[in-house]
Amino acid sequence: MILDAEIIKAIAGAPVGKRAISAHRVLNEAYDYPRPSSFSRGLRIDLNGLAILLISGTASIDEHGQSVHVGDLRAQTRRTFDNVTGLLESEGATWKDVVRTTCYLRDIERDYAAFNDERTAFYKEQDLDPLPASTGIQAILCRPELLVEIEAIAMFQVIAAP
Repeated sequence: MILDAEIIKAIAGAPVGKRAISAHRVLNEAYDYPRPSSFSRGLRIDLNGLAILLISGTASIDEHGQSVHVGDLRAQTRRTFDNVTGLLESEGATWKDVVRTTCYLRDIERDYAAFNDERTAFYKEQDLDPLPASTGIQAILCRPELLVEIEAIAMFQVIAAP
């Protein structure tokens, strides 16, 4: 019990660093829109050697802020995974570090089977085991042409420089 208390005390006293993350090669910043949105594409939290990435809801948006693959759920799903991948890579993470996703579908009854096919294929390509925890939700998304949006949480240990 003393060791547990010492660990908790060390963690509680550790500084918490946080900063916005981005991946401009695949996705523009939300505040760059003609009508800016007030959020970061993701947030990195550093806590005592542990990095936590909170990836905001990400959709099939290109590096210029334009919706892409309008009307094509499968292509939108792939672009969304590519965008999340870019955000993860910008911080040295991969899909193997993802512990949770929240997946929003405009029409879950119509699109879930196709979405799940694409997600399953993508996760197989990433060789994920275990799979991230996940929740699927039907939602009205921020643009009427968007059919899917994904949030992700990733965690990984940071190796201190010698």
